[in-house]
Amino acid sequence: MLEEKNDNLQEADGKNGIEITDSTSNDSIEVSDTSATAENTVESSEEKEIDTDANHQSALDAINNSNAEESEDETLKERHDIPMQDYNTFPLDALVSELKKLIDTDKIMSVKDHIEEIKKAFLLQYHHLIEEKKEEFNASNQDPNEEFEYHSPLKSKFDEYYNVFREKRNVHFKHLQTNLKSNLEERLAIVEELKELINPQENIKDTLKHFNDLRERWKNAGAIPKDKYNHVWNNYHFHVENFYDYLHLDREARDLDFKHNLDQKQKIISRVEQLVDETDINKSFRELQDLHRIWKEDIGPVSKEHRDVIWNKFSELTKKIHDKREVLFENQRAGEQQNLEIKKEIIAKIEVLGTEKVNSHSQWLVQIEKVEALRNEFFAAGKVPSDVNEETWAAFKTAVRNFNAFKNSFYKDIKKDQNDNLNKKLALVAKAKELQESTDFSSTTPIMKQIQEEWKQIGHVPKKYSDKIWKEFKDACNHYFDKLKEHKSEENGEEVAAFDNKKAYLDVIRAFELTGDHKTDLDAIKAHIETWKGYGKVPFSRRHIEGKFNKILDALFEKLSLSKKETEMMRFSNRIDSLSDSNDTRKLDNEKIFIMRKIEEVQNEIFQLENNIQFFTNTKNAKKENSIVLEVRKNIAVHKESLQVWKDKLRQLRNLNQE
Repeated sequence: MLEEKNDNLQEADGKNGIEITDSTSNDSIEVSDTSATAENTVESSEEKEIDTDANHQSALDAINNSNAEESEDETLKERHDIPMQDYNTFPLDALVSELKKLIDTDKIMSVKDHIEEIKKAFLLQYHHLIEEKKEEFNASNQDPNEEFEYHSPLKSKFDEYYNVFREKRNVHFKHLQTNLKSNLEERLAIVEELKELINPQENIKDTLKHFNDLRERWKNAGAIPKDKYNHVWNNYHFHVENFYDYLHLDREARDLDFKHNLDQKQKIISRVEQLVDETDINKSFRELQDLHRIWKEDIGPVSKEHRDVIWNKFSELTKKIHDKREVLFENQRAGEQQNLEIKKEIIAKIEVLGTEKVNSHSQWLVQIEKVEALRNEFFAAGKVPSDVNEETWAAFKTAVRNFNAFKNSFYKDIKKDQNDNLNKKLALVAKAKELQESTDFSSTTPIMKQIQEEWKQIGHVPKKYSDKIWKEFKDACNHYFDKLKEHKSEENGEEVAAFDNKKAYLDVIRAFELTGDHKTDLDAIKAHIETWKGYGKVPFSRRHIEGKFNKILDALFEKLSLSKKETEMMRFSNRIDSLSDSNDTRKLDNEKIFIMRKIEEVQNEIFQLENNIQFFTNTKNAKKENSIVLEVRKNIAVHKESLQVWKDKLRQLRNLNQE
C-alpha cells in the first residue's frame, strides 16, 4: 500500500529524511529503445567517463532520492522549513503542545517526521513514568486484589491530537494514491509518443509542434511514485536528447535552444559555487536539491561538446557541498558522543543515590528531588549515537528502577511500623470505648488519662486510617470526660456546702476552752476533728481552710500535757484522714515513700552512733563513761524514739490501705 510506504520513510544516514538507494545519477538514463523488445538502461553521452567513486556517487544519490521522494508528495518540501527540534529534551506537556501546533497545518505530510519524533519522545517518557507509578503502587498497596490504574490527562490529549494527525494523513494518502497511478500512466504515454516522433517521413513543423505539446503535457502531468521517478525522468530526457540529436530539425533553432540551456545550467553552476561557501550547510543542501530539480526537470539538453564538461563541473560542486554536509554530520555525531558521556555520568549519579541509605522521610524527599533533577538532566542532554541509544536508555531505566526499589524498601519498613502502630491505637480505641460509660470515676479517670498518654507516644499510622481512628478515640475520651465534668458539677454543690459549714465551725473551735482534765479535753478535741471530717471535701480552690483548722488544733495540742509522740501522731492521723477523704492516692503513696526513707535514714544514724559508742567503750583507759559517751547515748535514745514514731506512722498508713 502507498500509505504504508510513505508512513515508513527512512532518513538518509539517519539525518535528512532521504532514503539512499543504488539508483543511478541524474544523467544516468534508463531508456525504452524502440528497436528492442524490452526496456534497456543506457548511458547518455552526458555521463560518459564520470567518476564513479562511491563517495562522489553518494552525493548525487542523496540529491536524486530526495527529489524523487518530494516529487511524489510536494508537501514534503515544506518540512525543511520547519526545524526538527530535539524533542527528547521536551517535558511531556511541551510535547503535547508542540503536537497540537503541528497538526494545525494544512499540509500534514510536511510535519510527518516531526510528529513521529514527538511520538517517540512522548512514549519514551510516558512509559518510564508508568513504570515508576506502578512500582510505587506495588510498594504501597496492601490489597492483592487491587489492580494498578493510572490515568494521565496529558496522555489523553496526546492520543486525541495524534488521532487527528492519522486521520489527516490517511485522507492525504488516499488522495495521493488516486493521482499517482494516473499521472504515471500519463508520463509513460508521453515517453512512448516521444519515441514515435523519430519519423523522417513526417513534416518537421508538425513534428516540432507535437514535440512542444508533449513537453507542455509533461510539465503539467503531476507527481508519480518515487520508485518510478528516476526511471521515468531518465527515459524522458533520453528521448528528448535523441529527438534533438538524430532528427533533421532546424539546426539554427536547435542551436539556440542548446545555447539557452547551456546559459541556464551555467547560472546554476555559478549559484552552486556560491553555495559551497555558505555557512548554513543544511540550507545550501536544500537549495542544491532545488537546483538539481531545475537542472533535470526544467532545463533541456546542451550541445554534445559541452555536456560532459558542464555536468562534471556541476557534479563536482555537488560533491563539495555533500562533503561539507558529511563533516557537519560528523560534528553532530561528536556532539552525540558528548551527550552520551553526560548521560553516563547522570546514570552513575543515580546509581550512587540508589545505594545511599537514609533513615527519615524528610531525607528521602531530598533524595527523590535529586533523582528527579537528574532525570530532567538526562532528557535534556540531547541525542546519543543511535547504536547505543537503546543500551543507554536501558541503563537509565535500570538505575532509576533500582533507586525506586531501594526507596520503596524503606517505605515498606515504615508501612510495617505504621501497621503496628495502627494495631496499638486500635487497641486503645477499644479500651476507651469500653470505659466511656464508666461511672467509677475515681478508678477510671487515671486509666483514661494513661491511655491518652500512650496514644501520644505511639507513632504514625497509615494515612487512610489516621483520621478515622483518631475521631473514634477522641469521641470516646470526650464522652467519658464530659460525664466526669457533669459529675463534678453535681459534687461542687456539696463541696461548697461543706466549705460553708467548715468556715462556720472555725468560730466554734476557736471558742473551745480546755477544762484542764487531760482525758476530757483530748476526747473533746477528737470529737471536733470527727465533726470537721464529717462535713466532707471542700472545693479544691478553697482547701486553705484545712490549714486554718490544723493551726487551731496545733495550738490546742500544745496546751494539752501530751507527749511529743502523741502530739505527732495526732497531727499525722488528721493529715492522713484528709488525704484519704480526698481520694488522692498519689499523695498517700508519696507519703508512704517519704516515711520509709525517713525510717532508713534514722536507722542508719542509730547504727553510726552505736559504732561510735563502741569505739569509746573499748579503749583500755576508759574506766567510766565520759561526757561525750553520755551525749551519744542520749542522742541514740532520741533517734530510737523518733524511729518508733515513723514506724507507727507507716503502720497506720498500711492499715489504711488494707481497709
